[in-house]
Amino acid sequence: MEQSGTAFTEERARAVLAAAARPAAAAATDSTTASTADPAVSSGAPDAAGARLLALGENAVFAVGDGLVVKVGRSAELLERAEREVRIAGWLAEHDVPAVRAASPRARLVDGHPVTYWVRLPEPVRPAGPADLAGLLRLVHALPEPSGPSAPVLPPRDLLGGVERWLRLAGDAIDPADAAYLRDRRDGFAAAAAALTPRLPRGPVHGDALPRNVQVGPDGPVLVDLETFSTDLREHDLVVMALSRDRYGLDPAAYNTFTAAYGWDVREWDGCAVLRGARETASCAWVAQHAPANPAALAEFRRRVASLRDGDPAVRWYPF
Repeated sequence: MEQSGTAFTEERARAVLAAAARPAAAAATDSTTASTADPAVSSGAPDAAGARLLALGENAVFAVGDGLVVKVGRSAELLERAEREVRIAGWLAEHDVPAVRAASPRARLVDGHPVTYWVRLPEPVRPAGPADLAGLLRLVHALPEPSGPSAPVLPPRDLLGGVERWLRLAGDAIDPADAAYLRDRRDGFAAAAAALTPRLPRGPVHGDALPRNVQVGPDGPVLVDLETFSTDLREHDLVVMALSRDRYGLDPAAYNTFTAAYGWDVREWDGCAVLRGARETASCAWVAQHAPANPAALAEFRRRVASLRDGDPAVRWYPF
């Protein structure tokens, strides 16, 4: 198991990837009974040394070999979420929603980290835009609740649920007063969000609806990063782009393209400010977990906290 306080770095993730590639390690650490018919396991050892890092955040995402993507989760706490993400991919396939597909039907726990295997998508033909995201959200928001013995059980959108873990991972790298401030803010927005009356019907949501989680291939836009799928207010998915407009420098014209393609602007809803405030709180705490190993993350965390303390919604935040 990963020791508490161990920084989640590319080096650490590559070590887990190498362990996952060893058949003996796979058999010993599989979170379920490994099947020799599982192509991700039986295909042998993905070349960990030659793997290309695609992203490093909650997960380290590696392109491995010719057609595989491997995700290594930050900690064992994320195993249940990783298992659910794999089931969600299968459920979306059943409903013909264009989304990334799992290459293995299970998540595995390797050296204290959840590991999942995915079919690599074709190279994008162009960057994803707001209209691409809006079209996919319309498909997701039209889905019924999952049902059936193999269907995933979608939790409520626990937007603020990771705050405590992210602050704990930040440890002494951040000011304790800032951590206490974010905990108080979390509690206030959690209570306010629970009292909201939605405009749209509740149901399945993506949970992190941004163009970066869409890839446009030869056959069109495809939804990726399914780990925050949940069932809740559909407005959760729409507030993300509103915050991008206000905090992250999204061109207002691009935002207007998004709302036109979706068919509604969430800013017309009285509850928008509450969900925006909750997401700002979570986004600030999320950056904190990177602070121990990355000075740029610490600087960005301090920028975000200061803007929240000052009540200044116009301070620019930078993606991390």
